Amino acid sequence: MAVTGAILLGYVVAHMVGNLTIFLGDIDGYGVFLRRMLSPVLGYGGFVWVIRVVLVLAVVLHMTAAIQLARRAARARPVGYARRPRVQGGYAARTMRWGGVIIALFVVYHLLDLTAGVLNPHGVEGQIHANVIADFQHWYIVAAYTLAVVALGLHLRHGMWSALRSLGRAPGASSVTALVVSVGITVGFLSVPYAVLFGIVR
Repeated sequence: MAVTGAILLGYVVAHMVGNLTIFLGDIDGYGVFLRRMLSPVLGYGGFVWVIRVVLVLAVVLHMTAAIQLARRAARARPVGYARRPRVQGGYAARTMRWGGVIIALFVVYHLLDLTAGVLNPHGVEGQIHANVIADFQHWYIVAAYTLAVVALGLHLRHGMWSALRSLGRAPGASSVTALVVSVGITVGFLSVPYAVLFGIVR
């Protein structure tokens, strides 16, 4: 769970940084740059496919670990509580599983929208800037994106807190680190759709 979570976190940060190149006016160039990476060895676009395969494996293993841990917890107490107290912890901890489901559903939509272009109003391969603008001009797409990104932020916050505590970090330091990173990622991702929606990026 922790190892695959770290891999996915690394990708999320890199993806956010790539998204922010739209403010520099060259997100299409960034897309070409990714496809040219290691092209003498992997061919044009080969690096992107390697990343995709690694991500698919990480997601499958992450979900498998989540299911295994849930089953292990159920076996540890086969008889239910006569009176179950409210789960201690924040909202992120209490909604970890549902947050994961929301994120998974959004990833499928996101791939069909901005990777395959099937659901995108513009949907032209390589025209990343135009595809992003076509999407986020619509408030309902921005609203759905916001829901998914907030779910991601909550998921990351609790996941990072748990991982840091397992590594021996103090509760207070773990909480602050997890909060700062998750808020930074959430704001970074949401800055693009809202910049488009309010006409800052055209």
